[in-house]
Amino acid sequence: MTTSPVPTVRHRRLLVARLVALLAADAVRGEQAEQPPAPLAPPNASGPTGCTGRTTATGREHQRAVRIKSLMEQLGPFYVKVGQILATRTDIVSAPLAAELAGLHRSVTAAPFETFTPVLDADLGPHWHRDLHGLHRAAPVGSASLAQVYRAGTADGGTAIVKIQRPDAAALVNADLADLRRAARLAGRCLPRLDAVLDIEATLDAVFDAMRPELDFRLEADNMDQARHAAAGFDLIDVPTVTRATRRVLIQSTAPGVVIGSPRAALLPARLRARIGTQLLTFMYRGYFRDRTFHADPHPGNILVHDTGATVIDWGMVGRLDRGLSSHGLFILTSLAQNDAAGLADAWIAAGRRTPWADVQAFHDDMARLVPRISAACLQHLDFGTALTTLLRHSARRGIRANPMIGLLGKSFANIEGSVRAIAPELSITEVFREALADTVADLAGELAAPEQALRTALELMAVWTSAPGQLRTLLNDVSGHDATVRVGLLPGHGIGGEGAGTLARFRPQLLAAAAGVWLLRRESRHLMERWHEIRR
Repeated sequence: MTTSPVPTVRHRRLLVARLVALLAADAVRGEQAEQPPAPLAPPNASGPTGCTGRTTATGREHQRAVRIKSLMEQLGPFYVKVGQILATRTDIVSAPLAAELAGLHRSVTAAPFETFTPVLDADLGPHWHRDLHGLHRAAPVGSASLAQVYRAGTADGGTAIVKIQRPDAAALVNADLADLRRAARLAGRCLPRLDAVLDIEATLDAVFDAMRPELDFRLEADNMDQARHAAAGFDLIDVPTVTRATRRVLIQSTAPGVVIGSPRAALLPARLRARIGTQLLTFMYRGYFRDRTFHADPHPGNILVHDTGATVIDWGMVGRLDRGLSSHGLFILTSLAQNDAAGLADAWIAAGRRTPWADVQAFHDDMARLVPRISAACLQHLDFGTALTTLLRHSARRGIRANPMIGLLGKSFANIEGSVRAIAPELSITEVFREALADTVADLAGELAAPEQALRTALELMAVWTSAPGQLRTLLNDVSGHDATVRVGLLPGHGIGGEGAGTLARFRPQLLAAAAGVWLLRRESRHLMERWHEIRR
């Protein structure tokens, strides 16, 4: 990708307007033309996520996709990141456009070192060269849309990696976000049905929140410290150590090894490659479902492998999940691992929101066709990222809004799947998940038993108990006035017993676990309340 002269503010807004118009044209075409399901076999296209078109692009569609990619490159860092997200979201953009945007994952042209000298002077002081030997003479080892990376010698004779933010990157990204928010509101008015299932503005905010550490390297350093703590339980996973961080300069330890998708990585012993792949997937699963903090950009370029394991680098883009979405995601993958299409559909709907025109039964039918194809496949025969975007596309088509964080989560899933496939294609995502599930559930059970959570549950129960008498009086008044009607019956597929295919039957293990959890919480809450009364006395 080549760099372009920085456009003026007025010119940038014209470019943004042109970009929005082209994206709207692509979206309208997507609403008008229903596409067949995506293939689950790994495609041959370039790019870490392996996005390919499901249909043959016409000349006009291809030209539009090329123009959109070119505009994003001209507009700079934030648009490049948005394009990278869209490359994995074939539920939002057409397949030809997704294939074209996959090229945005490649490195940008390096800027001259003199461009970064003012940043080093301002953040490290005018004598930075005393601590970073040879930095000004070194060729960059990496060049991204927001920063450039160099290798330098240190005062103690070692070697360090120095990441320097591009000048004015933060100002550009903030201006871009403001422009895109205005464009999102306009697009929402022009395409109300699309906005109803996507929530364009909230999705953009989720991307920007994940990108904040790329604009303040002190936040990225915090992410690396947390990730290194999380990796401590893995003998093959490592994260570089930060030695100094300012807002625009990050100095860290070097990372050994080669890119996970390189030919040299394939020379590692097969058993070691399988162990590395398994631990990478497990590490990411724990981030999604236990720590609720995950690397949002684990493409092959950000994972280096060597004969002692793997090092995960570039923690500038990190996603964070709330407890609810993380729990629903866990149920979704559990249902997938158990080949339970109905359970997956229910968990997906619970994680999102139904629109007034939602067709829930059709979505269940879609999942009944999709889930069996994913459940038993290994990475060699599965593109999980494409399968996830297929699920998103079905969700949007059936009028079910996905959580705004799903875009980042889907990108992360697609990236790590592509990275692990590059080194251990024989692994099964769902099998690795089954093995990691026991530890994850144990960790979550411990979290439920924590005093803080028990106290919160006690307070919630007290609030319910306080409001219960008033609600009971209202109910009795309705009954005495013959205004209340109670209908008792069993709906097909929702009974207890019988064929066991109902919702309650399907979730019986979860209900038993929940009952055990409630008993434990009640016991802990009682102890906490007794201690509270003792303190008051």
